[in-house]
Amino acid sequence: MKILVCVKQAQNGELNPFDAVAFEAALRIKGEADEVELLSMAPEKSREMLLSLTRLGAKKAYLLNDRAFAGADTLATAYTLSLAVNMLKPDLVICGRQTIDGDTAQTGPSLSVAAGLNLITNVLEIVDTNGKITCKTRDEGVKTADYPALITVERFCSLRFPSIRSKMGEVITLNAADLNADVSRCGLKGSPTKVLKTFENEEGRRKCTFISPDKLDEVIKVAREKGRARLKNREESKEKLKEVWIVGEKPREMAETVSENIRVIEPDSARNIADLISKENPSVVLWASDSYSKATAPQVAAILKTGLCADCTALETDGENLFMYRPAFSGNIIAKISCETRPQMATVRTVDSEGADVMVSLGLGAVHFKEKVFAFAQEYNAEIGASRGAVDAEVMPYENQIGLTGKSVSPAVYVAIGISGAVHHVEGMKRSGTIIAINKDKDAPIFDYADFGIVADANEIL
Repeated sequence: MKILVCVKQAQNGELNPFDAVAFEAALRIKGEADEVELLSMAPEKSREMLLSLTRLGAKKAYLLNDRAFAGADTLATAYTLSLAVNMLKPDLVICGRQTIDGDTAQTGPSLSVAAGLNLITNVLEIVDTNGKITCKTRDEGVKTADYPALITVERFCSLRFPSIRSKMGEVITLNAADLNADVSRCGLKGSPTKVLKTFENEEGRRKCTFISPDKLDEVIKVAREKGRARLKNREESKEKLKEVWIVGEKPREMAETVSENIRVIEPDSARNIADLISKENPSVVLWASDSYSKATAPQVAAILKTGLCADCTALETDGENLFMYRPAFSGNIIAKISCETRPQMATVRTVDSEGADVMVSLGLGAVHFKEKVFAFAQEYNAEIGASRGAVDAEVMPYENQIGLTGKSVSPAVYVAIGISGAVHHVEGMKRSGTIIAINKDKDAPIFDYADFGIVADANEIL
């Protein structure tokens, strides 16, 4: 069996952690007669990273590098990668669920369509590779697919270290000509989604009242009685689109900000939804940000060769075009994005669960005393949440993650402990009734989004 692993060097210069899991998963299932190879569309500077990775057991690494590939969105990226996949003809392609800089989780599903591969997403364990690929998934139990197949993996293992006697393999560079690529479909030229502008996020900011630790219990009890008073309704566009399609009911609230006429399409297979869209030509199709949508929407976009914007937090229209807003560059800013093709598609953030009336979230700054945080939460019968940092540190499971790449919640009281306050996290908690932040850094951004703040080491006051 030939296994091809898609990898990417993150902005911090390290291997994307989800791709590290993909590589380790490939090495674990590799038999004596099997081959593992790496594939990356990246600048030349990624060559050194690929060389170092070959020491772990990949015979070859392929670097797709050409000026024509620069500036690609997920559709253009999937197209370019598919050319290499079709050239190399692997039995199995393994991708990380997402990159930590883009966070879209679109490339794997889009690539499966572009390369004609059977797809399994959100894999937690590869159960069997004999004849077919069988995997345990996060949301759908055990799934099986015929080869050739593509799977996207969650973070369920750590990448091994090279042995002392290991040797480097070969890195082969392929350009647009080598791939016989249609450069009009590559890079910026082939990207239907375009960033129009970026700006600092202001949404969800609150006036923080700083309190002493001894007032915490009283504040929680009063806020709990106050209930789930949420932020004001989403701001509506002055102009409206004639009609917006939504897949399922979840995107309705967001859709109503840009259109008065909403058509609900029942969730179905990517092919069936794509066929319906092709037949009736809607201008806009909105999806939720749940697992089904994140797996299906990119496939539909690839079938239709249209753009897809991920995890939008707001929408706007001039009556004809849809403008989509989402956190970008690791969540530090908000990007305004347009789509030049039709239909214009986006996954939009929705509140996944109101859950318990009190939620206590554990951040990276509190992972060393999580037992105290758990005990504190238990005092209020509170639900436990987590920041992405705590999940990435493998202290908390993904199911507890709050934020752009996790859940959106709206409890009556949200207590953030040791959480810095990146826009990615704020997006998931901002519709809470009362937000209380505990952080020893008085300048932590989380206080800008909190009603009450305590500047203290939580380990000392809980």
